[in-house]
Amino acid sequence: MIAKITGGQNTANLIRYLYDTKKKSHTDPHLVASWDGFTPDLDLHVKQAARLGRAPEKHVWHCSVRTAETDRILSDADWGDIARRVVAATGIAPAGDPDACRWVAVRHADDHIHIAATKVRADLRTARHWNDYLTADRELAAIEKEYDLFQIVRGDRTAATRPTRAEQEKAKRAGHARTARETLRTTVRTAVAAATSTEEFVSLLEHTDGILVDVKHFPSGDVRGYTVALEDDTNGKQEPIWYSGSALAPDLSLPKIRQRLDATERQPSPRRTDPWHQATAAAERIPHHLDREDDGAAQAHLAAFGEALDVLPLLAPYGIQPKLRQAAEAFERATRSRIQADHQHARALRGAVRAMVREPAPRDGALLAMLLDAALLVVMAAARWHQLHQHDQQVVAAHQTLLHLQAAYEQTAAAPLTARAQRRPPQRVVERHILLVRQYVPEQAEQVLEDSDFDALAAVLAVAEEAGHDPKELLQLAADQRALDDARRPARVLTWRVERLSARPVPSDRARAAQARSAAQRPSMPTRPTPAAPATQAQPPQTRRR
Repeated sequence: MIAKITGGQNTANLIRYLYDTKKKSHTDPHLVASWDGFTPDLDLHVKQAARLGRAPEKHVWHCSVRTAETDRILSDADWGDIARRVVAATGIAPAGDPDACRWVAVRHADDHIHIAATKVRADLRTARHWNDYLTADRELAAIEKEYDLFQIVRGDRTAATRPTRAEQEKAKRAGHARTARETLRTTVRTAVAAATSTEEFVSLLEHTDGILVDVKHFPSGDVRGYTVALEDDTNGKQEPIWYSGSALAPDLSLPKIRQRLDATERQPSPRRTDPWHQATAAAERIPHHLDREDDGAAQAHLAAFGEALDVLPLLAPYGIQPKLRQAAEAFERATRSRIQADHQHARALRGAVRAMVREPAPRDGALLAMLLDAALLVVMAAARWHQLHQHDQQVVAAHQTLLHLQAAYEQTAAAPLTARAQRRPPQRVVERHILLVRQYVPEQAEQVLEDSDFDALAAVLAVAEEAGHDPKELLQLAADQRALDDARRPARVLTWRVERLSARPVPSDRARAAQARSAAQRPSMPTRPTPAAPATQAQPPQTRRR
């Protein structure tokens, strides 16, 4: 159920509207409830307060309540009960209060009612109805469950401001697919994700075509705030229409942007590791962080991951950019909640993302595919985390993101996987790798071996072995990094993990000996089970969930 609450100053006009049968939606306007079961003068107490100079200027309170299209038709008695609960919850007419405001509930059609009330109580005080939309919404959520109605997805007031109808109509007239507010929000988020300091953030905006920036300063000269506008978005006086950062989204105010920029790990120079590999490794650790009990750290990792998605359209081939942009825009809602983020926990991912922006885009799609493969598991884990915390809108956003990312990944990964599969090693090497998969990935072994991408996995294992790596160690590390239960194609996940791990320097004999001594000193752990069934025996199919 959805409530819409407005105010006004003319009771008679509202009543005439409620009973106007010329309106298409007013099929059968009739009273279903009122403060006393009758309909005397709603304005009585308003007039009394006016004589004493105590009447509020806007004394009319108007609330419409509508059911979903799929809901059953409620009776007049049901609607009357709903109206009484709404006025009680909002403070217009608390239950049992003899001095409550006067109100009436008029039913227009099968699916909605209108509640009209005056805000002056019988004791001539103004009703205390602060946060009436939130209190009404909470009551309607309870009503949905009790009446077995469709339960709408409710937010936590951390969503970005939606474009108004006027903004949408203006964009439509100008031939734009998106409103100025939405375009500016995406532009600012991308600048935040690419910048390493407040000054660089402002500079990136100032050098973006079509964007106007007005920076506010303290007397000391430090940046105090900013507003942005589109060059071609003007008002009736042909003046730019400015938006503050907080008007675009709650996390785009300058203080909140500065918090994230201050929590960005500065990358060493010259760089020793590939920033794409660093970003992928940091992303692969996010599901582990979400499983912990530190909600502040979890929220920080989700925010940082959102920034990674924001910059990917800048680094991806042209054909894949729209899908990645859709994924970033969808996940934007999943980056915020009422939980305060402790941004210090996501320094590594932020630093890697900034480093990626400052290097030439890779020609081989393998690096992007590798990161997107990890991103899919992150989004699945994010959906579970938000669901656990009852963040309904964020759960929906994560599921929408997953659809866009999956499409982007399939398009990106096809060519590099095919290229690797074409370098399939000799059969004797493949058979040895099959034994390793059965030993170190027993639960998903059959799914991996039957996958058409197993040839790519065998190829990267062979290349790594030729470079001096131990394929057993690589495969075990790849399998241990994160459970493969979420992976629909675990062969692909292992392929990218092995390739990334094999990019590290080959351990020296001394390092291997030290690792062996360290492993021997650790408490004994149960070994991985080895399937007793012969390699040729068919195994039960496993559920695929990516």
